[in-house]
Amino acid sequence: MQSKNPTVEIWADSLSLQPFTKKQWRSHQDKSIERVRKSRVRFQVTHKNETALEGATVLIKQTNSGFPFGCGINHNILTNSDYQKWFLSRFKYTTFTNEMKWYSTEKVQGQENYTISDAMLKFTKENDISLRGHNIFWDDPKYQPEWVKSLSPEDLQKAADKRINSVVSRYKGEVIAWDVVNENVHFHFFEDKLGVNASSVYYSTAYQLDPKTIMFLNEYNTIEYSGDEAASPAHYLQRLGDILSFPGTYGILPAIGLQGHFGSGQPNIAYMRSGLDLLAETKFPIWITEASNDPHPNQAEYFEDILREAYSHRAVEGIIMFSGPAQAGFNKTTLADENFRNTPIGDVVDKLIYEWGTGPQKAIADSSGIVDILLHHGDYDVTVIHPLTNFSKTMKLSVRRGFSQETTIRVKMHA
Repeated sequence: MQSKNPTVEIWADSLSLQPFTKKQWRSHQDKSIERVRKSRVRFQVTHKNETALEGATVLIKQTNSGFPFGCGINHNILTNSDYQKWFLSRFKYTTFTNEMKWYSTEKVQGQENYTISDAMLKFTKENDISLRGHNIFWDDPKYQPEWVKSLSPEDLQKAADKRINSVVSRYKGEVIAWDVVNENVHFHFFEDKLGVNASSVYYSTAYQLDPKTIMFLNEYNTIEYSGDEAASPAHYLQRLGDILSFPGTYGILPAIGLQGHFGSGQPNIAYMRSGLDLLAETKFPIWITEASNDPHPNQAEYFEDILREAYSHRAVEGIIMFSGPAQAGFNKTTLADENFRNTPIGDVVDKLIYEWGTGPQKAIADSSGIVDILLHHGDYDVTVIHPLTNFSKTMKLSVRRGFSQETTIRVKMHA
């Protein structure tokens, strides 16, 4: 171990380092998934007089996953029915990859145009898709609207105030989260122009405009690449602390957004886990917001490693991939080819969608009328059928983290 700070002494007592095989690492992930993504549910089926009803059939069908696993979409979804079918058959969460950004909604100063993002919002609402708001601002100088780059500080202040009020007010209540100032750990366009607290002011403003929505600090390379010290977990936490200590952000619902753009080589999953562990100490929600990896002969295997590590971590509350079909222009992490046939990465994603859900279950009550079953967190339709009369009773069941495993769901059959 080493430190670049010569005043720091590092002591280790009885240190033992042992390598993990991939099989051992996967086993640890699977055990974590059992603990944090599933709960055991007990049903007790009885006659009307509350005596046990042995042999009753309990049918369980998951209607919604309790873990947000989604995929970014772009404007092509408005005109491509095959793209729509492909997306809707898989996902209930999304982010617009570019269409809500400032450079898309105000290409010419003073001429706001939300036509495309409004149409995409309509598509998500009609299909019960939850949407992340991405983004209000982007702190990278390269990704400002062209006309913004040359504004004086005074004119930039006016334009930015108009932008945040416009986009947040327009989509208030329509999005489940906001990426407020994108990549604010790496970049400081607004700070350079408007002062060191510029981004903190925008978090405060977004909160005042939309106080019930989660506000993310969305950043890259915090868990992807140990060599990018500027965005290390420690520096990320320092920046987040600066924002949350600024007057006006008290009461804000903060969250940690980790883009998850990995390169083409084998991902450093151990570094990813250590970063997630450190960030998890805040107790704030963590999402992987733009998961992708670059082409490589083992790209599908590496992407599966990334997704599994995120899903197995107790603090990660959602994953959005910035990937999709070739017809929509996703040419790095491509899930379907030009004919919407799965690529190897698409096969991985479909496998995980299936694995991370609970398929239809059938169980028979024992002599005590008991059915015990382990379910992924999510929403379920439950049907209980009498073994002799075929009388049935249906109910809704929601299983979430913290679901009390001491609770018995009692089902009294009246026939």
